[in-house]
Amino acid sequence: MVFKIISCWNMSIFFSLCHRNSTYNSSTLDEIDDLQMTQDAEICLLKSGELMLKMPLTVEEIFKFGEANRELFIKSNTYSTIPITAIETGLTISWVFSSDPKSISFSVVYQESEEAPLDQCKVLIPMTRCNSHKETIRGKVKVRNAGIYILIFDNTFSRFISKKVFFHLAVQRPIIYDGSDFP
Repeated sequence: MVFKIISCWNMSIFFSLCHRNSTYNSSTLDEIDDLQMTQDAEICLLKSGELMLKMPLTVEEIFKFGEANRELFIKSNTYSTIPITAIETGLTISWVFSSDPKSISFSVVYQESEEAPLDQCKVLIPMTRCNSHKETIRGKVKVRNAGIYILIFDNTFSRFISKKVFFHLAVQRPIIYDGSDFP
């Protein structure tokens, strides 16, 4: 058995247990550890970090955004989330954001439902520090399963500087060709 102690910022210490009867070469074990640590960072943040603001939205509400931009204020040492509830699969959720005055960290996590334990969330985009104060950040995720797609804006690394995040969200439905323009 292989045990590894991982510290989630200054939160509780937990153990990661690799399969008992499996053999791992060192590169495979390192890859598993890296993936585990990445996923655990987002989950630990959601479980124990200080939430500044939670702005729940539905796909229908995002359709109504039009060209409008929104703004989030995120104090130092906190994070904010935008949980997007999607009941229809095949959609694409896209975002564009920038921050002021400095960088912000960003991640996307999938949760099956509000009742699902945070430990069962899946990290779709690992936490990444973005130079969004210098350039606009764009991205998208495809809705493969109904559930909640949580956009996380993390400012916990900043001890003194609060941030503003200016963002725009959009949802696209897949284009299904029915052959109707064929004579």
